[in-house]
Amino acid sequence: MDAFHVSSQAAEPLLRTTGFAAAAASSQAPHPTYRVRTQAQGGELPSSGDAGDCAAAEEFSWASVILPFLFPALGGLLFGYDIGATSGASISLQVSGSLYGALGGSIIAYRIADFLGRRVELLTAASLYIFGALVTGFAPNFVVLIIGRLLYGIGIGLAMHGAPLYIAETSPSQIRGTLISLKELFIVLGILFGYLVGSLEIDVVGGWRYMFGFSAPLAAIMAVAMWTLPSSPRWLLLRAVQGKGSVEDNKKKAIQALRSLRGQSRSDRVLADEIDDTLASIKAAYAEQVSEGNIWEIFQGASLKAFIIGGGLVLFQQITGQPSVLYYATSILQTAGFAAASDAARVSILIGLSKLLMTGVAVFKVDDIGRRPLLIGGVGGIAVSLFLLAAYYKILNSFPFVAVGALLLYVGSYQVSFGPISWLMVSEIFPLRTRGRGISLAVLTNFGSNALVTFAFSPLQQYLGPANMFLLFGAISLLSLVFVILNVPETKGLTLEEIESKILK
Repeated sequence: MDAFHVSSQAAEPLLRTTGFAAAAASSQAPHPTYRVRTQAQGGELPSSGDAGDCAAAEEFSWASVILPFLFPALGGLLFGYDIGATSGASISLQVSGSLYGALGGSIIAYRIADFLGRRVELLTAASLYIFGALVTGFAPNFVVLIIGRLLYGIGIGLAMHGAPLYIAETSPSQIRGTLISLKELFIVLGILFGYLVGSLEIDVVGGWRYMFGFSAPLAAIMAVAMWTLPSSPRWLLLRAVQGKGSVEDNKKKAIQALRSLRGQSRSDRVLADEIDDTLASIKAAYAEQVSEGNIWEIFQGASLKAFIIGGGLVLFQQITGQPSVLYYATSILQTAGFAAASDAARVSILIGLSKLLMTGVAVFKVDDIGRRPLLIGGVGGIAVSLFLLAAYYKILNSFPFVAVGALLLYVGSYQVSFGPISWLMVSEIFPLRTRGRGISLAVLTNFGSNALVTFAFSPLQQYLGPANMFLLFGAISLLSLVFVILNVPETKGLTLEEIESKILK
């Protein structure tokens, strides 16, 4: 018998090459490459070949970008898996300690992430995932269970900060937005996987142990995989410019890291030229800065405007009821007429598939349709779905398909709006000087509001009743729609420099 049972962007990537360098790299590439010629961003690049070439040629091989994206994205998948597993485990176990751990991890990331670097931050996250999953799965009592959930949650906080930074700093600029948005797809895949495991273990005594413990081998894969990747070349150069390391030593390390990321076929001259160009752009960005600033700099000038936009999006992402719908989807479905726990868990899989489909729509259409149209349409759908849930509990309780349809509408609308686009906007909107700290505060805002809503869910349900609770979330979603219309700009087609100069000034 079970021991106990409880009921209840970053900066521009290192692919900027001049005509000669691009031609040299192209002639040696072992995989199909893609070249996009764009105007040099952030000023004219030094020429390493044709002096008259004033455009920067960027080329990349899909084979070279897969692993630097895939391995950090596993951190998002493990976050999503925890959401799905928690939904299934909530049938017999009411615990959400990972949320508070994620909040603590976000605070830790603000202070030490730039010191550790993106790779070490993700390795630390993977280690915490492993220990958290194992401690939870083998917990002999409730206190140890909570400790395991907190450890896992700290890993979530670090992973959700480090993954987008590492991906952005190692990916080609022309697909940076797509790759960052694809990380959300991995979160959805994790949620779906968690729902699936939950449906298989829902009727097993102590099945929640397997639900949470199963993430340990996945986290081990992430740890081993991240160990094989190099540090972000951009981070190495940033440390040198900030006076935290030798410029020459860090340049050598950055060249080695870039060679590891791009393959052995790139010549030393090509790699050195790319590193020199990137180092020059970083120095130019810091040329007029006399100090590193202080902790309050994020709340001043352009950084404050960016934080209002990015922080506002991730705040409304949570306080429109998202934690309640995701973490307690199975319980909501049971009240909608799916009395058997296994039935509700299987419907949760349907919800996960809906999230996956709609996330794919957002990922592949965001650069065509734009950020604002998807946000406005999606948030409008969220409001409609929440009012439908309220109507179900008030007057339509004999029609369980209304609740299921409202849940599907909610998750679909969320996945084309707040889900991927909030984090894409966060990665784009902050100025270079405060981008790392800005993303840290956005993650902190996200998990802080997530924890607040999750903590308040049961009291709200008790004192307001589900109908009035969803009416409250619906009203908040209307406020978020007004916020998006009045404050969120369209960044489609703009470079990071253009966003900073045209939107934040």
